[in-house]
Amino acid sequence: MRRWWCRLTDPLAPGLPQRHRQAVAGLVVVCVAWLAVAPHASTPAHSIPPRLSDQAFWRLVSETSEPGGYFSSDNLVSNELTFQWVIPRLQERWTDGRAYLGVGPEQNFTYLAALQPSIAFIVDIRPDNLRLQLMYKALIELSPTRAEFLSRLLARPRPADLAGGATPEVMFAAFERTKSSDALFAETLAAVWRHLTEQHGFALTADDKATIEYVLSTFRFAGPGLTYANTGRVGRYPSYQDLMQARDRAGQQRSYLANEALYGRVRSLQLKNLVVPVVGDFSANAVGGAPGALRRVGEYLKAHQAVVGTIYTSNVEQYLFQYGTWPAYYANVATLPIDERSTFVRSCFRTCQSIPGSRSTQLLDPVAALLKDIKAGHIRSYYDVLAHSR
Repeated sequence: MRRWWCRLTDPLAPGLPQRHRQAVAGLVVVCVAWLAVAPHASTPAHSIPPRLSDQAFWRLVSETSEPGGYFSSDNLVSNELTFQWVIPRLQERWTDGRAYLGVGPEQNFTYLAALQPSIAFIVDIRPDNLRLQLMYKALIELSPTRAEFLSRLLARPRPADLAGGATPEVMFAAFERTKSSDALFAETLAAVWRHLTEQHGFALTADDKATIEYVLSTFRFAGPGLTYANTGRVGRYPSYQDLMQARDRAGQQRSYLANEALYGRVRSLQLKNLVVPVVGDFSANAVGGAPGALRRVGEYLKAHQAVVGTIYTSNVEQYLFQYGTWPAYYANVATLPIDERSTFVRSCFRTCQSIPGSRSTQLLDPVAALLKDIKAGHIRSYYDVLAHSR
């Protein structure tokens, strides 16, 4: 195209008829304008498969994961009520084909529904989070609709009068009026285990099954009111229902259960084995002589020419600064394939202004800019990181 553009400008020489000169000049303007905007609209070239086979998925989970670590709470649901607020700004920085990295439970699904990455890695130090993600994978794949998904998750029969286009408020109100079922719980647990081990052929253990049973039991007994760490303290944390009914700053509902279209995006990624749960310590450079989980994720993405678009960290960095392991973490991030659009999403608890009922707010930070300032010695504390964010 560039050679054609150059040849096209050559005829603008003395002696060319005026009507031709005007026509060619107009074309030049159009071509220059296209070239100016094309780099911003282009899709990053990558070779991420449109679908991973079950074998490739499980190999990626197994070979990328590290031995498990410890965290003090279950984290079965998020405790960040305003995490949707940054989605419009994230979408402005996003281009198709990028990869997503996240941590924690279900809030990742809302970001996946909004961004639609080529592949997503959910990296968490807790093996139980991997098991939680596998449970979600099975439930979502088994459930073509939001109502079927909630029915299985909560072990409550689907209300007969619940319309497919129901709002989250209507859906959850209907399920709140429905009692849990022993038979449905047993049926769901069996179906999840069968789906993971027989349908997919994943090599799971008795511990994996026990954790999945525990998570399903917790959702069954707590219902839509389940909160982070299941503390039972009313108002201390938003409930699962609160999170699914939340809105962004403009009042738009963006949770993965907000409507069938958003749920369908997450389900499509799960059916294609493109949401990959990994056990990993963010600050581990090497484990047993092999690269740590984050570095292995980076190696996979580089091998497939994929760029990381978003890194959702919640407040993991806060703990890394407390433990003094943050330099190793940012050294790991520096090995990831990033560019000027790659963006951290971090959650600031208590010290940042938020809204009533929320203990946190979400901040964005260009990855490359932060790494540059770390290298220059400008970042020395977690408060420096928060100040670097917007």
